[in-house]
Amino acid sequence: MIIHQFYDKGLAHASYAIISQGKMAVVDPARDPQPYYDLATEHGAQIVAVIETHPHADFVSSHVEISQQTGAAIHVSKLLGANYTFTGFDDGDTIELGDLTLKAINTPGHSPDSICILVEDEFGQAKAIFTGDTLFVGDVGRPDLRENIGNITAKKEELARAMYHSTREKLMKLPESVVVYPAHGPGSLCGKNMSPDLNSTIGRELRENYALQLMTEIQFVKTLTEDQPFIPKYFGFDVDLNKQGASSFEASIAKVSRIDKNTPLEKGVLVVDSRPQAQFKAGHIKGAINIQNGDKFETWLGSIINPTEQFYLIGEDEATLNVLIRKTAKIGYEQNIKGALLAPDNIAETLAIADTADVIDHSNNYTVVDVRNTYEAEGLNHFDNAINIPLPELRDRINEIPTDKPIVVHCAAGYRSAAGSSIVAAAIPGAQVFDFGEAITSVH
Repeated sequence: MIIHQFYDKGLAHASYAIISQGKMAVVDPARDPQPYYDLATEHGAQIVAVIETHPHADFVSSHVEISQQTGAAIHVSKLLGANYTFTGFDDGDTIELGDLTLKAINTPGHSPDSICILVEDEFGQAKAIFTGDTLFVGDVGRPDLRENIGNITAKKEELARAMYHSTREKLMKLPESVVVYPAHGPGSLCGKNMSPDLNSTIGRELRENYALQLMTEIQFVKTLTEDQPFIPKYFGFDVDLNKQGASSFEASIAKVSRIDKNTPLEKGVLVVDSRPQAQFKAGHIKGAINIQNGDKFETWLGSIINPTEQFYLIGEDEATLNVLIRKTAKIGYEQNIKGALLAPDNIAETLAIADTADVIDHSNNYTVVDVRNTYEAEGLNHFDNAINIPLPELRDRINEIPTDKPIVVHCAAGYRSAAGSSIVAAAIPGAQVFDFGEAITSVH
């Protein structure tokens, strides 16, 4: 038996290949199917099954494309209501993979249609379990993503109760030696307390996972539903897209229009400028938003931009622009790109960095906007007069910002304030807008 983990740090997403006797199954594949094809070729294996543990909210899966290219059957819970051809994979269903048996376990909680995949060897011994977004290392899946989306919707309290029973009545009864392979690691917005480790065992989780400790159902529901991170705008869109199946990754990328950097842009279409903040502040297109290229570019893109909103995408250079288009496709937003280009030659709009000392000593002379998440602002408030509007909500709540004073935007380290200050400057023409930037790290 070979188990290979593929890990995408940007989305904190783990997918897997299971190989036995020349047969390969893929679990929760990412948008780009090529790495799975390459692994199959390397081991002389045939991809015979693609398994989705649920319709993912935070990335676009290549399950349909892999099935079309290889003839492999897609296995999902019948509860998912998939719009593609699939084989039902629920309690009691199995897949024979070489000398392994893959067993479905229905584990509602993160979503009503979540499953886990138990791997048994030729002797019927449980060896590993692929837990999707049900069980993470140190955490369990958040229960609040399916209140308004998917084939089946459910209130977060209802799903939290389901998670309590899925963990206690199914997963926690497995042998402690069973290796746990989750679909996400730290930084994922599908949970709130994940360990940096990317696999575990049932025994370790029984000892260390806060959600698996002794508590009543009522205590569990309260614990699981409080302090969850924000929900990006693209999550519902991706659930629906995965439910129907995305188009070919490379073909979809090839359709993105590449335009000359000095081409006049259509008025009213948003501009996303991914260049480093220093370059953006020195000169950018009027109204552009600075979402810098980085580990979390795709998450912030999908948190700030609506899934139906078109935008121009500006990159620092051609190589970076190619990478950004692929990142954008990982959340299904490549179809929203009106045109991809480099920065035009003549861009005079600028954005200033705040005078750190003056803001600290005379903060009442400024309108201070804190774009951190609410729990961050409540935990450490840097300025008594700050208005807290989390970055994903900023475009929708711009009218809450007073304009009678210069506006200073801050976050925790500078990345979000760069985006936030550009959003405010674009939305409030004529206002004096400053980015506090990395200086916030020196404020206590």
